[in-house]
Amino acid sequence: MRKNSHWGNVRKQFAMNSLAKWSLRFIGILVVLALLADFLANEKPLICKYKGHVYYPVFKEYLVDAGLSRWPSELLNVEWNKLDYDWSLFPLIPYLPQNLDRNNEHGVSPLAHQHIKSIRWRHWMGTDELGRDILAGMLHGTRIALSIGIVSMGVALFIGLIAGSLAGFFGDERLLASRARILLNCLFLCMALFYAFGVRAYSLRDALANSFFKFCIELLISFALFGGILLVGNMLVPILKLIPFLRTKIRIPVDMIISRIIEIMVSVPTLFLIISITAIITKPSIFIVMLIIGLTAWTGIARFVRAELFHIRNLEYVEAARALGFKEIRILLRHALPNALSPVLIALAFGIASSILTESLLSFLGIGVPAETITWGSILATARETPAAWWIAIFPGLAIFLTVTTYNLVGEGLTDAMDPKLKK
Repeated sequence: MRKNSHWGNVRKQFAMNSLAKWSLRFIGILVVLALLADFLANEKPLICKYKGHVYYPVFKEYLVDAGLSRWPSELLNVEWNKLDYDWSLFPLIPYLPQNLDRNNEHGVSPLAHQHIKSIRWRHWMGTDELGRDILAGMLHGTRIALSIGIVSMGVALFIGLIAGSLAGFFGDERLLASRARILLNCLFLCMALFYAFGVRAYSLRDALANSFFKFCIELLISFALFGGILLVGNMLVPILKLIPFLRTKIRIPVDMIISRIIEIMVSVPTLFLIISITAIITKPSIFIVMLIIGLTAWTGIARFVRAELFHIRNLEYVEAARALGFKEIRILLRHALPNALSPVLIALAFGIASSILTESLLSFLGIGVPAETITWGSILATARETPAAWWIAIFPGLAIFLTVTTYNLVGEGLTDAMDPKLKK
């Protein structure tokens, strides 16, 4: 990256903001903890020798969850901490968030005496009313929190970029399409939605119930089917263009259409909309919560991109590209859109913080998130049952506060770094 480039200047200005820089490092630590959660807190050993065979149970669990392997018969439905190993290496925290320690239930403080076999089994952040280890829940909850923010804002980014690009670059005058193309795209869009998602709803639901990996595969199949149906529809356009009436091109007021959709989405209270949708879902899932948050958070990104492209589309280099005969879609993707992404990064940082806060609130209220899924919000909710157990409220509450604050500080740092007035 050249020092005098736009992104070089942004990086330099961001590095001068100590608070934002350390916030970004803190987020990096959270990412590492989220990725290594299964290796830091797990009831299964990292590696063990059992009945003469060497196993890697934590790695094996990933393959089993993905449907790529099966547990051997001697390790099915076993209590891992009671097996007679030849030798074993356990994680630092030998608990999963769902494990119940009957000897330390009813909320044992991290500072109190605990009924444990050795120091290795100590609950360093105490336990909740059911005897679940708080530290294990905090580590695995980090993965849920970051996944919620990244996945939901990934969905919002995808929708927001498309909507904002079309509205800002083409406006109400520049997007022309033949009547044949409009007719076939509307018809095949309905068919694509029906066959790709309506007909395959049961397959998607079953895959979601089994594992996230299978759900991703089924979702990719649905998207491929969706795109294939639309492609077939566009391939039939030349045939209908033989009819003179359908060959005529008309202007599509894409900016007006998208702007009205954004106004409708903004006018609806997001939290109430999410609660309403999750209330009618028969089987709660954390991935459905991610999807719903993403589908309601794209409007901010779309408005940022739209505003930037309204300015960029009239600049000299865009006009030069048009004069050279480049197609509008190429000018948009290769020249205009890359220069409109600066405010999107700011919106993503604040959006991830908002998504984490929204998920924590839903988990605290017990809405949309399965009861067996341990999140920071669900841990915080258990504090209501035992008000005297300060550790159950302090640790998840502090984690939510620090994570949301650091993402907001990174967003503010990006805002200052991208301010032209600060560039020298």
